[in-house]
Amino acid sequence: QIIIFGDKVILEDPIESWPLCDCLIAFYSAGYPLEKAEKYAVLRRPFLVNELDPQYLLHDRSKVYEHLKLFGVPVPTYAVVRREHPNQELNYFIEQDDFIEIHGKRFCKPFVEKPIDGDDHNIMIYYPSYAGGGMKELFRKVGNRSSEFYPEVRKVRRDGSYIYEEFMPTGGTDVKVYTIGPGYAHAEARKSPVVDGVVMRNSDGKEVRYPVLLTPTEKQIARNVCQAFRQA
Repeated sequence: QIIIFGDKVILEDPIESWPLCDCLIAFYSAGYPLEKAEKYAVLRRPFLVNELDPQYLLHDRSKVYEHLKLFGVPVPTYAVVRREHPNQELNYFIEQDDFIEIHGKRFCKPFVEKPIDGDDHNIMIYYPSYAGGGMKELFRKVGNRSSEFYPEVRKVRRDGSYIYEEFMPTGGTDVKVYTIGPGYAHAEARKSPVVDGVVMRNSDGKEVRYPVLLTPTEKQIARNVCQAFRQA
């Protein structure tokens, strides 16, 4: 029997009155009371499909990358810029027309800029002047759009803390991998938002995706990610 707790229960009711369950599926999203769910798990001891404590790591992309490296999962070449307040001048950060340097590590355009905050999905790609320059903003789907190009934007953001990483060309395709425990992974390809920002949808209005066969190495990576964050 599947019991959906619902917003009122998890947000307003005390954990002592939450329904009893043998097996709990709980994962963070904006506004989700993760600490409250942890206390419920301590009180009732259900089997956790997704462990709760490691989910705090997912708020911080730099912690995610460090954790992936610990478990032997390859990550792109990257560097972290941390600001305590907007427009803070940093002596380790240099910006020129077609590259940035962070602690002496140079990233030539195109490169990717991701907020440290894992809940912030506004990701930017900056292009070199030989390709016409400009910046492409990727965001969570709004209607039929998932990105927007701004030809006049050349400078990176300075309003907060960001990860900068090498741009990895993928031929216009994104692959999403879903795991069910460490022993099973299902992969789907979709048109990357980097292409033109237009979301391809089928006659039912759903995003068009295609099943992908993973290589043994990719299956092992999916297994490692699943185990690293203890999220089935």
